[in-house]
Amino acid sequence: MRRDVFQAIADPTRREIINLIAHKNLNLNSVAENFDISRPAISKHIKILTECGLIEIHQQGRERYCEAKLAKLNEISDWVEQYKEFWNNKLDALEKYLFEIQHKNKTSKKKKDGNKK
Repeated sequence: MRRDVFQAIADPTRREIINLIAHKNLNLNSVAENFDISRPAISKHIKILTECGLIEIHQQGRERYCEAKLAKLNEISDWVEQYKEFWNNKLDALEKYLFEIQHKNKTSKKKKDGNKK
């Protein structure tokens, strides 16, 4: 199964693991100590994060350390940015349209008020 960064961040536990490792390389036991879930569950999350390219595991003696590789998160940033631009354009167009309607209403109201006198 091909995994991507969107799958990695879909789970709150994986997001928290990324957050922990982003600040400091931790061994697997140190990561697991931060959660109230089983060690095998943490290992599964670590495996998914590794497959997605967000962390790398390095062996140091008998310990295995997790290191964050956050450049892959740029994929998410790029994806979000295209929709941010899309919606900003739509909202700008809506604002312009509403301004035009308000301006028309004020103009037609002035004309009606002028014809009454």
